[in-house]
Amino acid sequence: MAPVSVPQDAEAYEERYVHQVYAQIASHFSSTRYKPWPIVERFLQELPSGSIGLDVGCGNGKYLAVNPDIFILASDRSESLVEIASQRQPHASVVADNLLLPHPNASFDFAISIAVVHHMSTRGRRIQAIAAVLETLRSQMDARHREPGDGPRAGRALVYVWALEQKTSRRGWDEGDEQDVMVPWVMKSASPDLGSDQSRTFNRYYHLYRQGELEDDIAEAGGKVVMSGYEKDNWWAIAVRPGKDEQSR
Repeated sequence: MAPVSVPQDAEAYEERYVHQVYAQIASHFSSTRYKPWPIVERFLQELPSGSIGLDVGCGNGKYLAVNPDIFILASDRSESLVEIASQRQPHASVVADNLLLPHPNASFDFAISIAVVHHMSTRGRRIQAIAAVLETLRSQMDARHREPGDGPRAGRALVYVWALEQKTSRRGWDEGDEQDVMVPWVMKSASPDLGSDQSRTFNRYYHLYRQGELEDDIAEAGGKVVMSGYEKDNWWAIAVRPGKDEQSR
């Protein structure tokens, strides 16, 4: 897990060290991703019945079946992962870029972005990714203008990113370490010709978030953090999109 220097062409860099990697490891990656994380599971289970929302960067869609009383439109940049996620009916899954989401603004009750934003290789692109998610949510202003019983509350987004502070994990990162790193994914495959297992290593780019950085990025993206914390080597935050009058204060 070596530190890296991100080049100027961030889009091409992410294509090589994020998108192309997941295209090649999709099936193997999916086989290791099956158990919902507790805070994400609780966030989805506590949503009002009938809520409609997004899973941006859905991977294999493991969160789509957590709450049968809500509907999720899932998306991912990886066609292979979207194909896997599309098997989780009745939810819908589409191929989409986090920075160019095909959804209408101010229309959704919730969104989740789990272990996605940290793959963006510059702060500007990470903020843009968060902003794209927040823009899909109903704002606090929308919620205040509704009549009692009219519909859902202001939309909320749950964002998860890998933490720099992981000194108790097998990775051992902590304060003072580099935040931009390559994380290897080792994929083993049987080789009939050799009669033994062979392995291939793929390097994935990650930006490791230090304490407080996610909240700063959400604020810069125009969001308001209502809750945040740390869970199993990740920083997480729940955010809303303030109305325009609140943003101008």
